[in-house]
Amino acid sequence: MSTPTSSSTSTLASRPVSAPSASVRIPVQETPTPQSTAGRYVVLAGRILFVSIFLMAAPFHFSQQDLAYAVAQGVPMARLLVPASGLLALAGALSVALGYRAKAGAWLLVLFLVPVTVSMHRFWGLHDPATAQLQMAMFMKNLSILGGALLISQFGAGPLSLDAARGGSRRRDI
Repeated sequence: MSTPTSSSTSTLASRPVSAPSASVRIPVQETPTPQSTAGRYVVLAGRILFVSIFLMAAPFHFSQQDLAYAVAQGVPMARLLVPASGLLALAGALSVALGYRAKAGAWLLVLFLVPVTVSMHRFWGLHDPATAQLQMAMFMKNLSILGGALLISQFGAGPLSLDAARGGSRRRDI
């Protein structure tokens, strides 16, 4: 049985490991990088899946039902702020999905998520356990999405993006 070497086309690579008595080579599974063909498409799919919630929800920010819900939650100037938040989320989502100024688009999503999460999903003040549990789940979902937006705000859109095509990795994107 042969051991793969670093020049092998396998996904295994050998790395020297110091041992007390001798130098031993142990095969290590390498993680695919975004520069690999598969990694490039995984990053693209991740961006699109990440923003799908914003793209799907944006039109509802203009509905009477969402406006009425925001008013009931005590959102000030809801008739202005709810549609504006929908535009903010849509702009951020399109930016991230296309990978055009994705770091700035991710910050738009952060700007959208923070006030929406705190004002619309206040599970801590609810008395009905079922409603509190639902709102806590929505709050935690938004925190998770916020984490993803913060990652994109720092690492950008990746290789299959308009930012990469225009040399965004060499320039500051914000």
